[in-house]
Amino acid sequence: MIDFKDKIAEKIGNIINMDIQELKSYIEIPKDSTMGDYAFPCFRLAKELKKVPNMIANELKDQLAPDEVVEKIEVVGGYLNFYIAKSLLIKTVLEEIAKTGDDYGKQDIGKGKNVVIDYSSPNIAKPFHIGHLRSTVIGGSLYKIYQFLGYKSIGINYLGDWGIQFGKVMAGYSMWKDEYDFSKSEIDAILKIYVRYSKEEKENPELTDLAKKWFKKLEDGDEEARKTWEWLRKISLENYEKTYKLLNCKFDSYHGEAYYNDKMDKVVEELEQKHLLVESEGAKVVMLDEYDMPPCIIITSSGTTIYATRDLAALKDRIESYHFAKALYVVGNEQQLHFKQIFKVLELMGYEEYAKNCEHIPFGLVVDKNGEKIGSRKGNSVSLEEILQESIEKVRKIIEEKNPQLQDKEEIARKVGVGAIIFNDLANSRIKDEIFDWDMLLNFNGETGPYIQYIFVRTNGVIKKAGYVPEIKEVEIEKLLDNEAVNTVKLLYAFGETVKLAAEKNEPSILARYLIDLSQSYSNFYNEHKIICEDKKTQDARLYLTSACGRVIKKGAELLGMEMPDEM
Repeated sequence: MIDFKDKIAEKIGNIINMDIQELKSYIEIPKDSTMGDYAFPCFRLAKELKKVPNMIANELKDQLAPDEVVEKIEVVGGYLNFYIAKSLLIKTVLEEIAKTGDDYGKQDIGKGKNVVIDYSSPNIAKPFHIGHLRSTVIGGSLYKIYQFLGYKSIGINYLGDWGIQFGKVMAGYSMWKDEYDFSKSEIDAILKIYVRYSKEEKENPELTDLAKKWFKKLEDGDEEARKTWEWLRKISLENYEKTYKLLNCKFDSYHGEAYYNDKMDKVVEELEQKHLLVESEGAKVVMLDEYDMPPCIIITSSGTTIYATRDLAALKDRIESYHFAKALYVVGNEQQLHFKQIFKVLELMGYEEYAKNCEHIPFGLVVDKNGEKIGSRKGNSVSLEEILQESIEKVRKIIEEKNPQLQDKEEIARKVGVGAIIFNDLANSRIKDEIFDWDMLLNFNGETGPYIQYIFVRTNGVIKKAGYVPEIKEVEIEKLLDNEAVNTVKLLYAFGETVKLAAEKNEPSILARYLIDLSQSYSNFYNEHKIICEDKKTQDARLYLTSACGRVIKKGAELLGMEMPDEM
């Protein structure tokens, strides 16, 4: 497909002796489409050419002539604005979609490279809490986006499956298992035992010692403790898999904290061999004061390892197992300092190339419309599966009210209900808190998941009514030169670059906002022009554009983790 930025950069490069790729990097897309399709900011050249930007723009314009690619060039302030020939743009986009089909926008920039994505990572022996929604959804989308760009994505679910809390669960289970009903939900029964133990522990310190003894038994390989721990891990994963299936997430590794217990000694030895460990107040730490960070504790004053020790062991393992080009950690904002320390220690250990390709992908909280953190309901943990099922049920009721004759209501309710949760999470910058408001996220007319699905269903409905999609050779470009069609084609052209930018910034919201723009643009086109009409040539052109929009909306939504219903 023609890269119009390349063409413009080449034109300017023929006049100014500068690197084409550097010139291309300066080119912008104006927010106001009446100001052109692309804009070159001449102030970027002012220092080198020793001229004011407006003068540079006018001099360049005088030496540039419209051609088959650029139909018009204008100067606005210090910007040189370029208008791409509409017919060429439409022909380029529609022919590329015809040629590539569902792979339209797919790239191979990551060919031969691995990207490791650490996401979700709940603590076992507890229901999947809503607090893990953001990591799961953001990480799941990044997994798919990187795959689409040619990388081999490796999803790692770094389970919280080790620590004193399991001593509490095992101690409580050994004492009280006969008092609870495990037949309905084993994980819920375990949670009740854990909550009870934690509560009674405050009044009975002996329970703390008992929990420590049970965890020590686990660390020492006691058969009963090990079997109980393995059972806890098994029922937890079975519970989580239901939620992962709903959210369309997959993982390639479930190596949790426990997996690295026998791998931490090597990390400590390596740190000592490289003279990075020093004693501080009884603990062994890596000093990071010259990098404006507190010491990274490796061994506590009581002689035990800590999160940092395990994370370094995990990083070393991921380097050896995957030789990654990127390692992403989709973890909340509050862990920023922790990851800065870990990556700096890895660099000081001599793994500079890997350290610079490690990145923490932070995100905000899930809050209600009043800005309160969503974490509990009536004193109990809010499970993510509960939220997803509630969303599905709400959509089911909407269907019964508005379209009771709809076929496959259950399947459609699932796709729309789950899609609404996913899109609501990804619609705004991940660093911002996610506002969880049922009225907003299930709005079929707002900037929501259901709206995007509705527009996709509309494209399906038009094609179904027509009974065919024309061949590209039957499409007359001249029938699509109206503003609404051209604006829609411009957005279709931007799909590949949008996915690429979402990966560069590790920001799925860029793709989510694009899908809103494309859906709204197609809706404008649909409202202004009859698709199925008396003139067959016009109908063919508009049908093909409709099909192209539906295809790109569906693919973009899939990269977010959403499934698209065929009807609504």
